[in-house]
Amino acid sequence: MSFWKYKQFLEVYKIILGLFEYIILKSSSGIGRDIAINLSKKGYDLILVARDLEKLNEVKSKLHTNVEVVSMDVSNAENCKELHEKYQNIDILVNNAGFGDCGYFTKTSLDKELKMIDTNIVAYHVLTKLYLQDMKQKNSGKILNVASIAGFMPGPLMATYYSTKAYVVRLSEAIREELRREKSNVQISILCPGPVNTNFNKVADVQFALKGLSSEYVAKYAVDKLYKGKFYIVPGWKIKLAKFGAKIAPNALVAKICYNMQKRKI
Repeated sequence: MSFWKYKQFLEVYKIILGLFEYIILKSSSGIGRDIAINLSKKGYDLILVARDLEKLNEVKSKLHTNVEVVSMDVSNAENCKELHEKYQNIDILVNNAGFGDCGYFTKTSLDKELKMIDTNIVAYHVLTKLYLQDMKQKNSGKILNVASIAGFMPGPLMATYYSTKAYVVRLSEAIREELRREKSNVQISILCPGPVNTNFNKVADVQFALKGLSSEYVAKYAVDKLYKGKFYIVPGWKIKLAKFGAKIAPNALVAKICYNMQKRKI
């Protein structure tokens, strides 16, 4: 390749990179924030979505690519539809919104749990469906659904939270198989971390029984594995072992173990 052709190739490559856009849900703190930082370092433009506009702008100030911030409550399905209407030409969707709660199912707040279902399930469902339809039309794109190791286990004392993450896991697994059978180039992946040092504890009113990984490590790991085409993205050898154990152990035994671990959080 001649020098001038090589120079033209580089210019085209830069333009293509500039056209790549990513929507990252709940990107004002924790894993979402650090995924945004990792993608920005790779040179990609970002659309960051969360309720806290001040925190979104703090994240934006640390990034060196084109960044648009959107203050929005994605637990409202209509808001999710409006988001899709406004931003349609997206190459990667990162669904990261979510929170938990801890306590006996009969004693936890019903209103908080319904809000959790809207945030952890409905928002994921609506946005995954709408953006997946777009991606299938152009036969390219990636979706990263942030689930949890909790999605592979029963969760006494965190019943609603574990159930919402199980929904994300099963939905993503089903979509992956549909895409495989259609021989689609669209990729879906699920990030399934264990304890991560974020604001989750404060919202759920718990303390982790195990030492949490840093959100910086989990985010970098997630982005690296996403680009390698991994479906199950499970950071940390202890969590990989827990996933394997949950698969082979009787469900009743896993439930007892989970109960004892959750009890230590309260």
